[in-house]
Amino acid sequence: MSRQIRNIGELNYGPGGLIPAIVQDARNLDVLMLAYMNEESLGKTLETGETWFYSRSRDCLWHKGDTSGNIQKVVDIRYDCDEDTLLVLVEQLGDVACHEGMRTCFHNGLNPDGTGKSLPDVAPHGGVELGTILGDVDRVIQERREKLPEGSYTTYLFEQGIDKILKKVGEECTETVIAAKNRDTDEVAYEVSDLLYHLLVMLAEQEVPLERLAQELRGRR
Repeated sequence: MSRQIRNIGELNYGPGGLIPAIVQDARNLDVLMLAYMNEESLGKTLETGETWFYSRSRDCLWHKGDTSGNIQKVVDIRYDCDEDTLLVLVEQLGDVACHEGMRTCFHNGLNPDGTGKSLPDVAPHGGVELGTILGDVDRVIQERREKLPEGSYTTYLFEQGIDKILKKVGEECTETVIAAKNRDTDEVAYEVSDLLYHLLVMLAEQEVPLERLAQELRGRR
């Protein structure tokens, strides 16, 4: 069994008191960026639940997303066996981690001859990553739950309460089963989308964040 540190001061910080921090999307495990932390920025990260780093060029702490709004909500922080590297799992708000406006800082590649090339900044298979869409929908649902704007179907569900929400979840489950039984792929996609939406509403009503599901699924994997 490896030794467990007693506090963050026991990590193996390198020159200048810095430790590299690999930032990874907790939803799809994409590597978003590499930055550096010192003991103070790591402490602020743990305290606030959002990433703070140390800028070697500006010689100061910086809060990710402070100016851009692309804040990183911390889901989990790990350190490696040598205690000299951090892995920070985050929910990337705005789905942009790179200061160049890209989803990940690693949007360039190397050709076999050593020359560089640009990579498409898209999810696997060339589409929008499902976790990103679910996160966006969840944020809208949370906003509807807080503000309850008139004319919104989501507002209607929250005002009707848990019994109505569960009734809709049950209906969408049945419709999904029927679509699958009929082997209608378009209808399956449509009904599953309806089901996922109503499940997100139910989770919001129960105050169960998506991060909780991510933790549960990671544990099962």
